[in-house]
Amino acid sequence: MPTAPTENKPRSRLAKALYGLTGGIALALGIIGIFLPGLPTTPFVLLAAACFAKASPRVHQWMLQHQLIGPMLRNWEEHRSLTVRTKCVAIGSMSLMIAVSIWSFSGRPWIQLSLLVLAAIGAATVLRIPTRPQANSPQK
Repeated sequence: MPTAPTENKPRSRLAKALYGLTGGIALALGIIGIFLPGLPTTPFVLLAAACFAKASPRVHQWMLQHQLIGPMLRNWEEHRSLTVRTKCVAIGSMSLMIAVSIWSFSGRPWIQLSLLVLAAIGAATVLRIPTRPQANSPQK
């Protein structure tokens, strides 16, 4: 019995290359987001994993097995959502880093405003991800 093609496979070499390029850019932005306040890490890493699932199963598997990002990716692939606690930690740590950065750029209002805009975009991105209850919370 023939099997249907999987949805994860691109149809052409060009599509595969574009998914790989997009995945590489997203992963780079996710890594930069670790150090740059206001740039969210999680959505870029999730986008990179989705792109590499279509472009390079080997890289996707490496990401799933990675010590730091692997648990987050496996959790996302299983549930397709974040817990309230995860969202609070993400937005809280981002807010703290933005506050420190804004303080360090005192006297430079355009940089401070840019940081606030980046923080708003990052928070909005995290808040748009579906929320699920904690695993150990009782069902109502």
